[in-house]
Amino acid sequence: MNMHTKPPLPDQAVLHYGDGEYVVMKPGKFVICAVSGKHIPLEALRYWNPTTQEAFAGPEEATARWKDLNQR
Repeated sequence: MNMHTKPPLPDQAVLHYGDGEYVVMKPGKFVICAVSGKHIPLEALRYWNPTTQEAFAGPEEATARWKDLNQR
């Protein structure tokens, strides 16, 4: 965590996102979608970006973020 990162909320997990899997750095019940701000229960987490270390609530949010990052 750096000085620009908000501290986790109670019950918020901290994960390290890899290719096809993630590692729980701090146990919790949810992570926060980087696009919508929705709370994503860990058992429902299916979309993330290992390069930007961001989680997404669903395919729409993941696609929107991909477009933001890859628009020229």
